[in-house]
Amino acid sequence: MPDWGWIVLVVAVVFGASKLPDIARNLGRSSGEFKKGLKEGNEGGEGDPTAPAPSSGVDPTAAAPPLTSAPETDQPRPEST
Repeated sequence: MPDWGWIVLVVAVVFGASKLPDIARNLGRSSGEFKKGLKEGNEGGEGDPTAPAPSSGVDPTAAAPPLTSAPETDQPRPEST
């Protein structure tokens, strides 16, 4: 018996033969909903084009501060002896 056959047998014993059609039906529905969600996500997922964009509180046009490798200080470094 193939591996999937053993899995079906164990599921039938654990849940009972009367519950198997309900389980299969629910799996089919959830699979359909998952595929529907993927399809909607691939269509652009923009939603309502007239709705305002969500704001993160950050101005995207603001300039970022320059990146520096070391902090700038006015004091000279101490010399080592």
